[in-house]
Amino acid sequence: MADLFATDPAPDAGSHRPLADRLRPRTLAEVIGQDQILGPEAPLTVMLDAGALGSLIFWGPPGVGKTTIARLLAHETDMHFVQISAIFTGVPELRKVFEAAKIRRQNGQGTLLFVDEIHRFNKAQQDGFLPHMEDGTILLVGATTENPSFELNAAVMSRAQVMVLERLGLKDLELLAQRAEQELGAPLPLDGPAREALLEMADGDGRALLNLIEQVSAWSVEGKLNPEALGTRLMRRAAQYDKSGDAHYNLISALHKSVRGSDPDAALYWFARMLEGGEDPRFLARRLTRMAVEDIGLADPQAQAICLRSWQTYERLGSPEGELALALAVAYLALAPKSNAAYVAYKGARKSAKETGSEPPPKHILNAPTGLMKDQGYGAGYAYDHDAEDGFSGQNYFPDGMARQTFYAPVERGFERDLQKRLAYFAKLRARRET
Repeated sequence: MADLFATDPAPDAGSHRPLADRLRPRTLAEVIGQDQILGPEAPLTVMLDAGALGSLIFWGPPGVGKTTIARLLAHETDMHFVQISAIFTGVPELRKVFEAAKIRRQNGQGTLLFVDEIHRFNKAQQDGFLPHMEDGTILLVGATTENPSFELNAAVMSRAQVMVLERLGLKDLELLAQRAEQELGAPLPLDGPAREALLEMADGDGRALLNLIEQVSAWSVEGKLNPEALGTRLMRRAAQYDKSGDAHYNLISALHKSVRGSDPDAALYWFARMLEGGEDPRFLARRLTRMAVEDIGLADPQAQAICLRSWQTYERLGSPEGELALALAVAYLALAPKSNAAYVAYKGARKSAKETGSEPPPKHILNAPTGLMKDQGYGAGYAYDHDAEDGFSGQNYFPDGMARQTFYAPVERGFERDLQKRLAYFAKLRARRET
C-alpha cells in the first residue's frame, strides 16, 4: 500500500517562497530562543541525548517555533513527520493517519504526528490518540495556545510531557531580523528607532516579524525611514488576546494583583492592555468592584462606592469616554488602604455555619408572638440594648453550648483602625458584664 502521507515534493526553485519558509531552521541548533527546552541541559536536549523522546505538548503563543521544532525532532530521530490541524481534520482522516503509521511501523519506521491546535479536538477525539500512543504507533507532538491543564484530557496529559514555549524577546527578534537581512542580501531601510519599532510591532511573534520584514524590504525608498514614516506604512499588529482564553485570565489576575500590591501604574497598564485587547469594560467594572470588596473592604468603605459610581458613569457615557471613569477607580483602588479582614471573617463564618448548621439560636433572642412560644421560653431574659448602660447589653447571641467565635479581626490600616478600637471597646464592656 502506498504511503498516504508521503513527504511533499520540494518546491520549484523558480516559485516564490515566503521569507518565513526560506529561513526555517534546518537543525535544532539554529532555532532562535526557547533555551528553556533546547538548552544544553534542557528537557528536549536530555531526551534526545538519551534516545528517549516521548510524546510532547508544546504550549505557547503563535510564531515561536512549535511547528519548526516538531519537524526538527522528526528529523533528529529519523521518524516520518506527519502534520495535521485539529481545525480541518475529522475522524475519517485520523483513521487514515493511524493506518499509515501502522504500515510504517511494520516497515521499521516510526511516525511523529504533529497536531496543531490540538485543544480544538473534543475529549472523545483526544481519547482516540491513546491506544496508538501506548503501542508506539505514533509519537504525538501536540501544539496549543491554550492552557493544556484545562483543554486536554487528563489521560493525554499523563502520557505526554508539556513543554512551555515563550514569546520571543527583542534580542531574539533582532537576531531573526539579521538572518533575514542576510537572506535578502540587503539591510532594512530603517534607522535605529524605526528598527526597534518594527521589532516591537511583531509582539514576540517571529513569523509576524518575518512577514513585516518582507513587506519593508519590498519598498523602494531613499535613505532610511524613521519611526513616524514606518508607522504610516505599516499597521501595528493587534495584541494577542482571547477574551475567553488564557490571556483573559492571566491579565485580569495581573490587574487584580497590581491593585492588591498598591501599584497604580502597573494596574493601569494591565487595565489598558485588556481594553486594547477588546475586553468588555463591564467585565472590568464588575471585577474592580469585587477587588474593592475583597482586598480593601472596610479599610476604605468609600472604595466600593467609587467603583459603583464609576460603573454607573461608564453605563451613562459608554466607550471610549466612560472607560476613563473605570481608570479612576483602578487608580483609587491601588492607592487605597488594604484589608481582607472582612473577607477572611466571612469565609470563617461560612465554614463555621457549615459545621454547626443545625444549632438553633438561643431562645432569649427569639421573638414570641404567640402564647405557646412564650411558654416555651422564647424571648425570656432578653435585654434590650438601648435600655442598657452604654447602649450595650453584652448578652450572648451565639447558639447555646457553642463557644464564642471570633471571625473579624480589623487591621491597623485606614478606617479599620477605628473599627478595631470599637471592637476592643465592646470586648471590654462584654467582659465587664460577664463578671
